[in-house]
Amino acid sequence: MEFIDYYKILGIDKNATEEEIKKAYRKLARKFHPDLNPNDKEAERKFKEINEANEVLSNAENRKKYDKYGKDWKHADEFEKAKQHQQHQSNAQYQSSGNYSDNADFSDFFESMFGGGSGTRGNNTKFKGQDFNTELQLELKDVYTTHKRIITINGKNIQLTIPAGVENGQVLKLKEQGGEGVNGGPKGDLYIKFAIENHSKFKLDKNDLYSTVGLDLYTAILGGEIIADTFDGKVKLKISPETQNGTKVKLKGKGFPKYKQDGVFGDLYLMYEIKIPTHLSEKEKELFTELSKLRNS
Repeated sequence: MEFIDYYKILGIDKNATEEEIKKAYRKLARKFHPDLNPNDKEAERKFKEINEANEVLSNAENRKKYDKYGKDWKHADEFEKAKQHQQHQSNAQYQSSGNYSDNADFSDFFESMFGGGSGTRGNNTKFKGQDFNTELQLELKDVYTTHKRIITINGKNIQLTIPAGVENGQVLKLKEQGGEGVNGGPKGDLYIKFAIENHSKFKLDKNDLYSTVGLDLYTAILGGEIIADTFDGKVKLKISPETQNGTKVKLKGKGFPKYKQDGVFGDLYLMYEIKIPTHLSEKEKELFTELSKLRNS
């Protein structure tokens, strides 16, 4: 297996911080994303490499194994277990013969267990495959409804169902979608961490949404109707006469979906922001002056 320098792929130093790794990954992922580079095989290959590098380096435990064992990092746990087993056997041999030798090292272990060995030191113990970790970046609008998406992990396409209402930082586990098992052992699991960015006009707090609605002075004073945005469309709202600036209204069930609670939504809170008219004509100024006199008489 050829050694792949994940640090070089992300263009970072081996002493890079977690934040530097995340920043480098996001920059490159945007640059080489298949949606932005249709029918570009080289960009697709680079995108897969970038994701693979991020899966390893963004996970502290995986990064530690990679730094220590290089291309064989995925089998570090198996090596440690097997080494302990061999040391135990060597101790038993020493007690019976008085001759102790521990010549097992990392290279010997992989030669005997994963091919090329004579079989004299083979190990038939079954080991679970390596767990994979990745981060999936989404917009808030992407998790408003349950939908399917295909993600690429280590060159393998996996169809993922993303439930509506999934939260930023939430981790989803896909069983047996990780690395291959050793000696017939089960596959590892895949852990997907969601990074959800909100570029909408709505502020999200738990499952409630908040937004500001502009209201012209005349409608605020006289009352009327306006059309306001919700997260999934528009609604008609009735405005009471003499509505004050900062007035809040609650639209029940117009908020964000609750995770794995089909048809259950939070609420939407709208705050009215009265807009004062500008560039008044002379006639308008006269009328406002008359109104002022009436109010103060």
